[in-house]
Amino acid sequence: MMHDWPLLASTNHYDTAVAIRDTLREGDAQSALEGLEELINALSRSDERALKSYLEVLIQHIIKWRHQPERRSLSWVTTIETTRDEIAELREDNPRFAEAFIRSKIWARALRAGHRKAEGAMGKRVPQAELSWEDVFETSYTLEPHS
Repeated sequence: MMHDWPLLASTNHYDTAVAIRDTLREGDAQSALEGLEELINALSRSDERALKSYLEVLIQHIIKWRHQPERRSLSWVTTIETTRDEIAELREDNPRFAEAFIRSKIWARALRAGHRKAEGAMGKRVPQAELSWEDVFETSYTLEPHS
């Protein structure tokens, strides 16, 4: 049976894995290998999209933190911490997501998208954010206790 591996891998990872198994059982190792390569590429793209999405959310909340100090909340603190945890987990599972990879492949796009999303959430335009790696991943964002 002939498969459109790129289409299948881009639409359903489980069905792709099953089709690869069935193709192997039919003895067509070359086609199964092509399917496996497409599945690996699709999973890689999926992880990259997740990383970029988490980074956008993190940047969005840091920009809001900077520009709306009067609206800071425990919810924002939780979102920043949880999103950092999700990114750390993705990076642990995908060693290629090192700082150099993020800076070269994802950083600029995530900054633009996070900025745009922050403006939308705040309902106002703000200067383009210049966020450092430390601002995004290391700075502590906590609420000051009231006296």
